[in-house]
Amino acid sequence: MINWKSEWKILAVIAAVFLAFFYLPVGTPRFDNAVMEALQLAKWYAQEHVLLCLIPAFFIAGAIAVFVSQTSVMKYLGAKAKKVLAYGVASVSGSILSVCSCTILPLFSGIYKMGAGLGPATTFLYSGPAINILAIVLTARVLGPELGIARAVGAIVFSIIIGLIMQFLFRKEEAVKVKTQMALPEAEVKRPLWQNALYFASLVGILLFANWGKPDQASGAWATIYNAKWFLTAGFSLGLGLMLIFWFGMKWWKIVITAVPVTLLAVFFPEQPLIAFSAGVIGISAFTSTDKGETSEWFESSWGFAKQIMPLLLIGVLVAGALLGRPGNEGLIPSEWISKAVGGNSLLSNFFASFAGAFMYFATLTEVPILQGLIGNGMGKGPALALLLAGPALSLPNMLVIRSVLGNKKTLVFISLVIVMATVSGMIYGAVFA
Repeated sequence: MINWKSEWKILAVIAAVFLAFFYLPVGTPRFDNAVMEALQLAKWYAQEHVLLCLIPAFFIAGAIAVFVSQTSVMKYLGAKAKKVLAYGVASVSGSILSVCSCTILPLFSGIYKMGAGLGPATTFLYSGPAINILAIVLTARVLGPELGIARAVGAIVFSIIIGLIMQFLFRKEEAVKVKTQMALPEAEVKRPLWQNALYFASLVGILLFANWGKPDQASGAWATIYNAKWFLTAGFSLGLGLMLIFWFGMKWWKIVITAVPVTLLAVFFPEQPLIAFSAGVIGISAFTSTDKGETSEWFESSWGFAKQIMPLLLIGVLVAGALLGRPGNEGLIPSEWISKAVGGNSLLSNFFASFAGAFMYFATLTEVPILQGLIGNGMGKGPALALLLAGPALSLPNMLVIRSVLGNKKTLVFISLVIVMATVSGMIYGAVFA
């Protein structure tokens, strides 16, 4: 006999799935377009961000977990670290990284799991994509210096306030963490600090220059760096290879076997640098995964972050694409609804800009042209700043991963803080510069 007390949940799920497919509005233009937008956004994300952004970020996160001692993380970012130092380091760290709200996730997860305090970790989580120096310069140049300055100042202040509030609200849990960290023994130092610093500099250099965006002007410093971005990326990659040989004990022939096809592909396919970059990723992954010692641990840790984060990001990108579409395209939610909702400087318009920006996905630097179009359609100055402060730091894919790291309660508080503070900042800015 069937025990319906234990089976009714299964029946409810089956019924819900059946009804969803039964009434699926296939054939209606907006639904069909939303499905295509979800797939198009996922395709674009895979082509533009997985190889160049996420994979280097996974390797950096894995390196943090393996090569940075827990003592070092706790010294500067731990629950018992000096507050001025911890929040100061976390709040400005994003200025050297051209990362989006998704790319920051492996780095945040890495330092948090290594013992960083909740306050400094969430400060870093917000500041990473929000205080991108390239985005702030572009904002000032395209949208005006006052908005660029407001974004820079607001993002730094935001990150610190959010971190302090998170630390205060969950202070009991952080007190337990402090006691646990005090009982941990000093970690054994395997190599000098300067070697680790150069090693991480090479990884960050690869991440930074491989994602260097094309500037609007064909001349100037930004354009010069863009034209040399792949040479700079190759230089940092060469440095990484040499460090793996001389400092980490990897066999020299493994680096050579990886470097030769990468070089040949770069020479024969100069217009398709992703081919050479992909070959390098495959080579270094193959040899670190089959190696012994630290490099093997490095790959295993990086792979662990990838397994945790990638599926959630994929789900989030598909949902975001279906609801909101790509920049310049529509999903289920009509774009004119958004344009009409963010006019003026009312509480509702600022809140809507913050809320919508928090759930939308902005790739690095794309928020500026999107905002330029919205301002052209009547968006107020206050909602513009609110979207700039909430949008780049959060997204639906980003929220799903944060939840897997922090849990439901902390994630909800973090998202709420970002939206509320962006709304208030937008109203103040809109009133001052009306």
